[in-house]
Amino acid sequence: MSIKASIYHLTHYRYDRPVILGPQVIRLRPAPHSRTRVISHSLKVTPEGHFVNHQQDPFGNWLARFVFPEPVRELKIEVDLTADMTVYNPFDFFVEDSAEHWPFDYAPDLAEELVPYRAVEPAGPLLRALLDAVPRDRTRTVDFVVALNARIAGETAYTIRMEPGVQTPEETLALRSGSCRDSTWLLVNALRRLGFAARFVSGYLIQLKPDLQALDGPSGTAHDFTDLHAWAEVYLPGAGWIGLDPTSGLLAGESHIPLAAAPHYRSCAPISGAASFAEVDFTFDMQVRRVAEHPRITRPFSDDAWADLNRLGHQVDAALREGDVRLTMGGEPTFVSIDDFESPEWNTDAVGPTKRGRADVLIRKLRDRFAPNGFLHHGQGKWYPGETLPRWTFSLYWRRDGQPVWQNPHLIARETGGGAAATPVQAQDLLRDMAAELGVSGDNVLPAYEDPAEWLLREARLPANVTPENSELADPEARHRIAAVFDRAGRARGSSSPWIPRGRPRARACRNSAAGRAMGRFRSAWRWAVSAG
Repeated sequence: MSIKASIYHLTHYRYDRPVILGPQVIRLRPAPHSRTRVISHSLKVTPEGHFVNHQQDPFGNWLARFVFPEPVRELKIEVDLTADMTVYNPFDFFVEDSAEHWPFDYAPDLAEELVPYRAVEPAGPLLRALLDAVPRDRTRTVDFVVALNARIAGETAYTIRMEPGVQTPEETLALRSGSCRDSTWLLVNALRRLGFAARFVSGYLIQLKPDLQALDGPSGTAHDFTDLHAWAEVYLPGAGWIGLDPTSGLLAGESHIPLAAAPHYRSCAPISGAASFAEVDFTFDMQVRRVAEHPRITRPFSDDAWADLNRLGHQVDAALREGDVRLTMGGEPTFVSIDDFESPEWNTDAVGPTKRGRADVLIRKLRDRFAPNGFLHHGQGKWYPGETLPRWTFSLYWRRDGQPVWQNPHLIARETGGGAAATPVQAQDLLRDMAAELGVSGDNVLPAYEDPAEWLLREARLPANVTPENSELADPEARHRIAAVFDRAGRARGSSSPWIPRGRPRARACRNSAAGRAMGRFRSAWRWAVSAG
């Protein structure tokens, strides 16, 4: 669920005398290519006695041209905008194979259309030095533009400049600082000098306070805010215009709402126009507020909602007590490693190199917290369809009266102890010692094997046109499983084990029956398993 944010933007000029205003061009309507969905937008201009013409400039940007036939004492511009701040992945795009690696050339037709966005201005020594330091090795285009954007952000400190105009790239590099519009113009010129089509973008930047503090790196803004901002866009074949913010060194995301994009910053000014001479009192204000905020994982409910939920819970508890209803709760906690949460074992795989070790650490911490004298148990867990074996469950048991269930926790081996795996001989010795302690004859300790007859029955139930060669054995897990069963069965044929019949199968007289065909396929599979080793 997304957050919907509302912007109020005020620009107010008060004059000490009546002034004559020339046509005022206002570019404060979100551009058509904005990836952030704009739910509503309104533009109010006073005084009322004016004419307005809404149009699009040669680059597709919306603009409103206001004409004031009479002298005025003020010019007041108000924008109300509501945006859907749904998070999107700024890297969700594809680049054509021809432009996958830099350097590359735009196709002739495309290059002709991009001519205004590749025009370069004279480069001074500092810009040439910056470009000379850029490696010319063949590299992935996306990696290249991301690294260049991050480099501009790292070499130019951000500063707030109230002076009008935009610094030249040479001025920004000499000062090693600039406003957002200054570093953006530097990035646009650097991209063009390196063969890219790039354009200047002005727009709104909405920054919302994050719900949680970051575990690593900066946590972001401490409060919600919005402001006019500038960034660059580079044209990548197949992907289109991709936003790069040299102020932060990141790609543009849902927080960036473009108002105008053009080859030159002159065509992106939010407000442009002339006025006769006067003393001016200038007021500027921008506010942002959250108009809709649905519960989400990082911020499930507001404080008022929590209070209502708690009151309802108390009412339910009272009703349950009155009716003498008793509830129990079960379940298995699910956790994901913070160190490598994208690896298969934390997403799709049942096991992995670190999962059991992490689970062991967690269950021991839970024991220390809730049940110091509790009993750890490793046993069978859920058995999902399509998986050959059930999963492990690490369980913790303790007594409600506090009496110890297990005296020595060190007798439970750790998963990450690094010791050698238990052998069948050790298992046999353990069972014999247990039998002796229980006063049971050692003859009752028997080896256990997987019964191949179960697999024969499974195979016999397959349709006539399905065989292990084109079905079960195509799955690596099933292939390993059935091969191990048949291989163990074959080795036992020459022994005195009571669970494998000696001699030829009795199904010989009914070769055409389903069981006979199954036994025949079993012999073939057994020979394959032995030869496969």
